[in-house]
Amino acid sequence: MCLSIPSQVVEIHEDNTVTVDTMGVKRRVSCHLLMDPLVLGEYVLVHIGFVMSKIDDKDAQESLEIYQFIMDESGSLPI
Repeated sequence: MCLSIPSQVVEIHEDNTVTVDTMGVKRRVSCHLLMDPLVLGEYVLVHIGFVMSKIDDKDAQESLEIYQFIMDESGSLPI
């Protein structure tokens, strides 16, 4: 089972990649599988270095709150 944590777009690059922030961890990922252009601040779901889909801001915030609660309670995300 894979967990996909919502990631926020923090930088857009000319080579069809973006930098995302996933709970404080920034990484550059590919947008080659996404049809719609991304906008700074949008939330996306990433799998193996590729943006798979956009996610609604409200849903992203709810998910992030749950992940933060899990981390606070257990000290880390479950594997």
